[in-house]
Amino acid sequence: MKKLFFLLFFLSLTIVQAQDYFPTDSGVKTTESTTFAFTNAKIYVTPTEIIKKGTLLIKDGKVVSIGKSVKIPKGTKTTDLEGKTIYPSFIDIYTDFGIAKPKRASSNSRGTQYEASREGYYWNDHIRPDENPIDAFDFDNKKAKEFIDAGFGAVNTHLQDGIIRGNGLLVALNPNVSNAYRILDTKSGQYLSFSKSVQSRQAYPQSRMGAMALLRQVYNDADWYAKGNMKNKDMALEALNGNKNLTQIFETGNHLDALRADKIGDEFSIQYTIVGSGDEYERVSDIKATNANFIIPINFSNAYDVSDPLLAQKISLRDMRMWNQEPSNLSVLSENGVNFALTTHKLKSVKSFHKNLQKAIKFGFDKEKALAALTTIPAQIIGNNSIGNLKTGSYANFIITSGDIFDAKTTLFENWVQGAKNTINDMNIKDITGTYMLYVNNKNYTLTISGKGAKQTGAIELGDKKVKASFSFKDDWISMTLNEESGYTRMMGKVINASNAMQGTAYDTEANETSWSASKKVVKKDTKEKSKKEKEQENAITVLPVSYPNIGFGNYTQPKTETILIKNVTVWTSEDAGILENTDVLLKDGKITEIGKNLKDRKATEIDGTGKHLTAGIIDEHSHIAASAINEGAQNSSAEVTIEDVVDPTDINIYRNISGGTTTAQILHGSANPIGGRSAILKLKWGENAENMIYSNSPKFIKFALGENVKQSRSANGTRFPQTRMGVEQMFTDYFTRAREYEVLKKSGNPYRKDAEMETLVEILNGERFISCHSYVQSEINMLMKVAEKFDFRINTFTHILEGYKVADKMAAHGVGGSTFSDWWAYKYEVNDAIPFNAAIMHNAGVTVAINSDDREMSRRLNQEAAKTIKYGGMSELEAWKTVTINPAKLLHIDDRVGSIKVGKDADVVLWSNHPMSIYAKVEKTIIEGKVFFDVKEDAKKRSMIKEEKSKLINMMLKEKMNGGKTKAPIKRGDRNFQCDTLEELKN
Repeated sequence: MKKLFFLLFFLSLTIVQAQDYFPTDSGVKTTESTTFAFTNAKIYVTPTEIIKKGTLLIKDGKVVSIGKSVKIPKGTKTTDLEGKTIYPSFIDIYTDFGIAKPKRASSNSRGTQYEASREGYYWNDHIRPDENPIDAFDFDNKKAKEFIDAGFGAVNTHLQDGIIRGNGLLVALNPNVSNAYRILDTKSGQYLSFSKSVQSRQAYPQSRMGAMALLRQVYNDADWYAKGNMKNKDMALEALNGNKNLTQIFETGNHLDALRADKIGDEFSIQYTIVGSGDEYERVSDIKATNANFIIPINFSNAYDVSDPLLAQKISLRDMRMWNQEPSNLSVLSENGVNFALTTHKLKSVKSFHKNLQKAIKFGFDKEKALAALTTIPAQIIGNNSIGNLKTGSYANFIITSGDIFDAKTTLFENWVQGAKNTINDMNIKDITGTYMLYVNNKNYTLTISGKGAKQTGAIELGDKKVKASFSFKDDWISMTLNEESGYTRMMGKVINASNAMQGTAYDTEANETSWSASKKVVKKDTKEKSKKEKEQENAITVLPVSYPNIGFGNYTQPKTETILIKNVTVWTSEDAGILENTDVLLKDGKITEIGKNLKDRKATEIDGTGKHLTAGIIDEHSHIAASAINEGAQNSSAEVTIEDVVDPTDINIYRNISGGTTTAQILHGSANPIGGRSAILKLKWGENAENMIYSNSPKFIKFALGENVKQSRSANGTRFPQTRMGVEQMFTDYFTRAREYEVLKKSGNPYRKDAEMETLVEILNGERFISCHSYVQSEINMLMKVAEKFDFRINTFTHILEGYKVADKMAAHGVGGSTFSDWWAYKYEVNDAIPFNAAIMHNAGVTVAINSDDREMSRRLNQEAAKTIKYGGMSELEAWKTVTINPAKLLHIDDRVGSIKVGKDADVVLWSNHPMSIYAKVEKTIIEGKVFFDVKEDAKKRSMIKEEKSKLINMMLKEKMNGGKTKAPIKRGDRNFQCDTLEELKN
């Protein structure tokens, strides 16, 4: 094998005429000239530097000279490219070219794998910066030809496996040399993603937020290791530190993940280059704000087959829009100044690249920008100026074409890589495509020729019937055979003039000789020339506008802060003032500024509230909407993760919630483990991005859990500690003991390893972070209060708390609140003792009580859930209403901002058509910080617009199918329903 390698290596030296340093047995060595000149071509040195009638001179695989007056040395092989164009060959910097797919780890029959399987490496198998593709690289000639035929001269490749994936290789697609010459850079980047390695079954992380937390911890640990503080040798961390100065390329699955990756990068002063997904147009202003370079795929969706009206109605408007809007993504990014390269990544075949790019250009993408995205920009991203241009000294990687490379009619003739020619289509072969009248055997046939270069093919018809025939065209010679019932006719001939007329000799089955001829049909032009306006209308492309979020009920313009005066309304203050009849409320600058009678403001929009009711916005203390993940359950503590990382502003449940009067929600981690993740407190500002929804200076919360879920009562693979309720108690004690020790170390002034999990638990010990605990059984409720008191802190809220009525006095003494359901019971064993009087009993004992949803449907009718406390327990209307307004605000420590109608608080209010706890009450307006985010009249308009837009898109898709476009079967997007025990598996 070694002998073969050195032989190939030696041969490659001969081919590229590099300086030889291997001895040879031959006394005389003959070499082939590698100097070539290409004259009279239109040459793109770069996308903006163009030479007309120029000359390109190359030698030994490099550009020697370029310009209009280039001196050509004697012995140079010269090619006249009159009428042809030269471009730099393309670069794809995100591929797995030549890298074998990693083998998937076999399943562990003993249950879930929690520990790492690699010794001497990082504690998590999905962190693999040590992966070096040079060890497994195998030049793939077949795949290389696909790239070459599409115009690519170099690719960047890596092992696409794991969260941190190791370095990459920059490879010239030169099949004529060894790896020693075609590999241009053995460390062309460091690669990352949010996907786990298939080479390991290690459970952690299970969620997107877990992957983000893991990345943060890795960076902290790498810094700790670099300072020499670790006793053990860690080859993964060494590799990570060794790669830190490389371009950091992060693959993402959607625009939300792109923003999440950039967030991590910003925290550690790393500017990632982000591999996008094609939906960046949905939040282009946020994408631009990352200041990142992007690598964008162009794998556009096919239209849906909407020929069945019933199936067509199942398709979401979001998915329909995707088909329509995706091709405009490149144009939108370019117009907004986002710097990006293009990639074939995600395409089933490289062959479809040009077709998709031509579609993007048709949708407004500038051709100069397209060329830059395939040449100079990818070269700049990976820091290699010797490719992607034809400047002196650069590699001789270039394409020869018949014209504009982005025109569908253009033929790619040759793709030279490192000065080696690769023929795609013989540039000496004439283009004879068209329709001809073929005369042979006293019959007139129709000959239709299509394709390019040597791949031109012919089809023959006699009248309206197809004739079995073969056709080939090579070196200007045409060969055809007709296979008819009367026998065979074989024809040979040549193209005889510029009009592509043909003639030759034919032989029948009995070898009788005759002649044949073919002349191109003259296509009669429409005598009525279409006007410029008619042509524009015929070729016009309709791209539907983007809304925020880009789904049916999104906003085309974001709500503005208004001055609003609501007159003569019944005001439910949720304060000591109680319920005020015929009262005016003035909202100004996002705040409640006045409450009284006969208020006036000339600049205010007045709303007649006669017969209507105004309340503070409903607050849901326990929700799981608006997030991309809920549980990180692969460890018994996930205090390092936060829901704030995975807020999803596109969740339709946000809109449904504001339509039911809910304006604030705490999005809690699930109950998969005793110590869960940190929560996100959101204002449900529909249409805003994730960051703008999260409360400013948000109080810090974390989810704990007790009971069946955390001890994995219903888990088939439940092998993680704890397995019993007493184990849960011991776990809390152990973790808080460790947290105390960690805090002592921090305060000692000695070096310490930053641990995100311990940092969070220390915040709890110091009263800086509050616990909201999933709970059912009174014995466990009692237990956790005692654990907290042992470590000198208090539990903030017991949520669910369906046996709270049994320990209400102890809860009041401890100072913990209760956030419960109004009338849920007996839905699993540990809630057998639940009663609907629970809320009232806790309230009467002095506990601050809230009614929560824990459910995407209930969260939009919490007004009715609050009313149930009047039936079960006899609470007053005002106290009942407080369970969904000021009480949850108190539990969340935001009662100074929201939860009641009081001067100085945020203008988060809801206007109801009727008594707010009536089943007949409808929300007419939901206002957050003085902005109208829901209006019942606007909602009706949106519903009408959705019908119109779907109808328009269906017609567009039907037209696409009629014109021969590819279609796919309709699918119905399922509604997402996250609950406490929902587990979202992170992709391997």
